[in-house]
Amino acid sequence: MTTLLESKLRSLPLMHRGKVRDNYEVGEDRILMIATDRISAFDVVMSEPIPGKGEILTQMALFWFRQLAAVCPNHLTGDDPVSVVRPDEVDQVRGRSMLVKRLQPIPIEAVVRGYLAGSGWKEYQASGTVCGVQLPPGLQLGSRLPAPIFTPATKADAGEHDENIDFATTERLIGAPRAAQVRDVSIRLYEAAAAYALTRGIVIADTKFEFGLTPDGQLTLMDEALTPDSSRFWEASGVAAGNFKSSYDKQAIRDWLESQQVDGAPWNKRYPPPPLSPAICSTVISQYREIFARLAS
Repeated sequence: MTTLLESKLRSLPLMHRGKVRDNYEVGEDRILMIATDRISAFDVVMSEPIPGKGEILTQMALFWFRQLAAVCPNHLTGDDPVSVVRPDEVDQVRGRSMLVKRLQPIPIEAVVRGYLAGSGWKEYQASGTVCGVQLPPGLQLGSRLPAPIFTPATKADAGEHDENIDFATTERLIGAPRAAQVRDVSIRLYEAAAAYALTRGIVIADTKFEFGLTPDGQLTLMDEALTPDSSRFWEASGVAAGNFKSSYDKQAIRDWLESQQVDGAPWNKRYPPPPLSPAICSTVISQYREIFARLAS
């Protein structure tokens, strides 16, 4: 296993380094997406890698793309990523990359929530809504929602924070017909994935999808899908007992970071972050491996 904090391909032009993925141009119509071992929390990229994380993210995304292909087409080309790089670059690519169609990205994060957690819980406490969606009174942290809700967010660059937006703002950004399509497809994807996960004893509390458009305007699922980086996974038996803290996602690293201090004060969730300890790195990769095994085996 090769640990990869940042890829350095010479055979292809670099298009963009995201929080986790490095994207390279392959001709005019394809992109090589490399999932590095970087990890972000609170929209800040950590300085230390989580060895093996990129491979798990890629294999888990590939699993879900296959699982959900009947609900929405995805960006996979079916080509081997190794085929487009030099032999001395294969170790940076194998097992952690996807060769995908080049799409026109839709500029929102398509978030679907089935349970109340994270920023949704904070907003609900203040207003009884999540991204403008009115919810019943009396819900608690971790409550299952009456039905999954679409709660979009803006896409933030590395070091910046995503911001929740309401559906009216989404309509202004991408147009009312496309906004309705993205909402409906996102909820169908979530419902299909959540139903499958329950058969494996896992609750998907929430997740985010990203979409793009083909040249002929077809809505296409892209980037990643239902990984521990983009979703909250809870132990179903714990949720049934009112305990949703048994998670298999980035919550462990969020909790750890909130317990850390920088220059004698709690970390302000801005760069630079506290250095990750070997223990928290080990905890995170163990949880990522476990959820992948639970869902994809």
